[in-house]
Amino acid sequence: MKRFPLLLWLIFLNFIIPEVSAQTNTQTVSGTVFDKASERPIPNVSVQLTGSSIGTRTDSTGRFVLHNIPLGRQQLSFTSIGYKSITIPEILITAGKQVVLEIPIEQQISSLAEVTVTSRRTRKGMAANEFAGSSARSFSMDEVTRYAGGRNDPSRLVSNFAGVATTNDSRNDIVVRGNAPTAVLWRMEGVPIPNPNHFSTLGTTGGPVSALNTNALKNSDFYTGAFSAEYGNATGAVFDLSLRNGNKEKVEKTVQLNLFSGLEAMIEGPMSKKKNGSSFLVGYRYSFAQIGQSIGFDIGTEAVPRYQDIVFNLNFAPSRLGKFNLFGMGGISSIDMIGKDLDSTDMFANQDEDNYFKSRIGVIGLKHTIDIGAASYIRSVLSYAYTNNEGEMYKYNESLTERKHIGQQETTTGDLRLSSFLNTRISTRFTMRGGILAEIQRLNTKRDSREEFPDWRRLRDYDGSALLLQPFVQGRYRFSEKLSLNAGMHGVYYGLNETGSIEPRASLSYAIDPSKTITFSYGLHSQQQPLPVYLFQQLKEDGSYDQSNRYLDLTKAQHYVLGYDWNFAPDWRLKAEAYYQYIYDAPVESTPSGFSILNAGADFTFPDKAGLVSKGTGTNTGVELTLEKFFSKGFYLLTTASIFSAKYKGSDGIERNSTFNNKLVGNILAGKEWKMGKGGKNAFTIDFKLATAGGRYYTPVDLPASIAAGIEKLDERNFNTLRFDDYFRADLRFGVRLNNSKKKISQTFYLDLQNVTARENIFIQRFNRAQGKIGTVNQIGFFPDILYRIQF
Repeated sequence: MKRFPLLLWLIFLNFIIPEVSAQTNTQTVSGTVFDKASERPIPNVSVQLTGSSIGTRTDSTGRFVLHNIPLGRQQLSFTSIGYKSITIPEILITAGKQVVLEIPIEQQISSLAEVTVTSRRTRKGMAANEFAGSSARSFSMDEVTRYAGGRNDPSRLVSNFAGVATTNDSRNDIVVRGNAPTAVLWRMEGVPIPNPNHFSTLGTTGGPVSALNTNALKNSDFYTGAFSAEYGNATGAVFDLSLRNGNKEKVEKTVQLNLFSGLEAMIEGPMSKKKNGSSFLVGYRYSFAQIGQSIGFDIGTEAVPRYQDIVFNLNFAPSRLGKFNLFGMGGISSIDMIGKDLDSTDMFANQDEDNYFKSRIGVIGLKHTIDIGAASYIRSVLSYAYTNNEGEMYKYNESLTERKHIGQQETTTGDLRLSSFLNTRISTRFTMRGGILAEIQRLNTKRDSREEFPDWRRLRDYDGSALLLQPFVQGRYRFSEKLSLNAGMHGVYYGLNETGSIEPRASLSYAIDPSKTITFSYGLHSQQQPLPVYLFQQLKEDGSYDQSNRYLDLTKAQHYVLGYDWNFAPDWRLKAEAYYQYIYDAPVESTPSGFSILNAGADFTFPDKAGLVSKGTGTNTGVELTLEKFFSKGFYLLTTASIFSAKYKGSDGIERNSTFNNKLVGNILAGKEWKMGKGGKNAFTIDFKLATAGGRYYTPVDLPASIAAGIEKLDERNFNTLRFDDYFRADLRFGVRLNNSKKKISQTFYLDLQNVTARENIFIQRFNRAQGKIGTVNQIGFFPDILYRIQF
């Protein structure tokens, strides 16, 4: 990418942004109010701007429009006869972009025509899905970009939540309650998607850089355990992402520059001049990391990462056939790690190797929703997901004068998915949802190596497809305004080896009073093994291959969660959860050893182990505490602490610490916003974050065996017997938000000083072939990140 100074961009934007004839210290707020259970629009809802005479009522389609809303943070209330009224505080109004809201409200069990419930604040952070039980949390785009150290990445946002650990500065793998990152399910618009990260590899769920464009996301849900029956093929956590619709009234543009997510351009607006409810949104990003490298920023490697991605969401006008959305995302990435250009502290490669890697990801889907009767709808999503990654490895001789081709792999997946469910509100008390997710998983993968052998050996060779079926049914019954039960059943059938599971789920919730709630949730969950584990093959003495991993069972986990949620003051929340997870049918070796696949998944590759059997177990037990002040009056605070134990047993029956048993994870995040300018339309912000976690357990390197083999060998007699030092990081961010009164634009700038104490957290210990010894590689040191955004 050619250098293009920020100053030139600002001059360019100055010419393309239209002038306006008057001061624009106000903005338009619009949206739709709908029934939370049936998703039907609700007419005649009163919408009021708190502290003013500005207000309106929703029309027959549930839509409302408020003009002349002052810039800054505002509060809206929504009131309707027979529904629980809510107040949405701290809505950020800027000059450059209209605010579009989607407001679900819940019907009362006993509603009288002449009674209106007193307005109350919405319980922030509560999941959007009404079937959610314990361990569920929603997050907004505003939160993704608000917290210090976030790198504009949803994965790093949720690492601030209780029970979640991300102690690897080079990757965004999510470790939830001691589970491996592979236990996480990613979904978008109701269907599973591949690993949504650049430089991703088969079977993993994380990566160095997110391919998700946060400017295209709307409020989404994150689950850390005992999730409801519609979610399957995951034993640890669920990321349920939703894309926002473009503005249906006017064309708006966003240009953004961030050191990690890159240079971005986004445009949105109505698809028809008739403004019939249709809209489009398209965003494109190109990597900027190489520019940061050139001016001295440490991103963990001297190699130059190249990546770009696109996202779109086309929302078509409602008709008699229902509502249609066409959505998608795609990304490409590549990196050449040339050994002579690296040093011994590089986090991803060795000096005596040349590695070439590239990856591609693409997702496209068509979502259709049609109303059935007065209180039901059918929602179906047809999607296709494509991934491809290729890698080659060359190793130099001792004098570094000649290199030998020692490894190559190429993998292509093509997954066709159909999700369809019927949702019906049977009564004000009872709502049901049932459906099926069908997947045809197409895979063509080959991996060859001669790193440890004189001749090439094929370690992975598969070209075929497998069927994955997941039916479910669930219901929510409200016994009273205080007591409710969510219960359901999930099924899994995996055609590759004809394994399956029937999984009951349930969650009971009791509101002691309007501010206190107790929940208890149970769920049985199962998951496929990572495909590299299923498909690894090992050459036997007779010349045939051991392919027995293909018959591994699904890994299963039983979750028990007890939760207490207390909104003890306006905008304050105290939440505590205790949990127990029992994991079984995990792959381990057939002969006695301390190996378990439960320790894998936080890297680009998986252990080369054949002949595995589904006899491993594990337990995760812990207590989590969250003290949170939601953003109000210019201030927020989020404090989380998790004390837990993550243990496992290999085939030798000995209980050991899991790789992900940090034992303690804590976060303190806070921020303050000061109003500036006439009418407080501008703002200056300061945010900070303190994060700490117990050290990660690891298996030591067997130095004599590594020297003899010329490749790193672990001491498998001592699985996870050593532990790194504790992790600590402090981040400090300064930001400015400006609203131009002459042009209808808003600008945001922040400088995020990550690891301001330059703490040397350990990344890994690994065998250095060139020096014949074990070396320690530290994580990224002090790192200044920047973001500039302009909207108009």
